[in-house]
Amino acid sequence: MWYTYIVKCRDGSFYTGITTDIERRVKEHNTKIGAKSVRGRLPVILVYKEKYSSQQTAATREREIKGWRREKKIQLVDSFLK
Repeated sequence: MWYTYIVKCRDGSFYTGITTDIERRVKEHNTKIGAKSVRGRLPVILVYKEKYSSQQTAATREREIKGWRREKKIQLVDSFLK
């Protein structure tokens, strides 16, 4: 299984990515093994995830979310956390 996920950084910004193991990936981000773009904004916390059967589908959704304005991402995260 593949996941599209969003983490919230210490500065309030969001990072969207894909992985096969959410716990491992969040740990990687928080130990500076993850994406370079979040290394200066640690720690991160998982605020959203979706499950997919293929890497391609997860990556397509990742690109879609990355293209959204912040307000739309906030709405998605808020609906997930409720």
